[in-house]
Amino acid sequence: MEYLVAPERIERPEFVLRSYQPGDGPLLFEAVDTSREHLRTWMNWEHLHSDVAASEETARRFRGEYLLSKNFLLGIFSTDEKRLLGGTGYHLRWGDLRSGNAEIGMWLRADVVYQGLGTKVLTALLDWGFTEWPWRKLYWLCNAENRPSARTAEKAGMRQEGLLRGGSLDSNPEKPCDLMIFGIMKDEWTISS
Repeated sequence: MEYLVAPERIERPEFVLRSYQPGDGPLLFEAVDTSREHLRTWMNWEHLHSDVAASEETARRFRGEYLLSKNFLLGIFSTDEKRLLGGTGYHLRWGDLRSGNAEIGMWLRADVVYQGLGTKVLTALLDWGFTEWPWRKLYWLCNAENRPSARTAEKAGMRQEGLLRGGSLDSNPEKPCDLMIFGIMKDEWTISS
């Protein structure tokens, strides 16, 4: 499979996951702008959202990649879709669609962390990914020092599969960090869900 007409959205009582759309730039900028200090602890991309126009360009690029089956980035929206709570999605970093593998990434705005939202979103992504998407295996990577992220993966039923020493650069490009790798197979999710 080289192309996928990807599902567009799922709704849960606490949030909506959907593909970014043109016009989402202001919501994306506001979520990043109010969370810069929180985000730069673990991520090195917040500076790319310098203004609303840059965030709008990003939202449109995400939409284009979604439609082209290159990357499936999703916004985590409030149920009325007037507030962006964070971002997530299925990244094709482990091969193209034919591999059946994707990496789930996630960030949350500062004022919603430590409330269980990450685990609920990840659980929804695993369920959706193994029922309506073609994924056979889903991964989660996080900085080994980011214990909340590791706990999110564990609470959602993923298992740690390894550690990449010096596997990535964190927000400080001069300091390599270790990456924890979590994974779950489709048949394991069926058993655990």
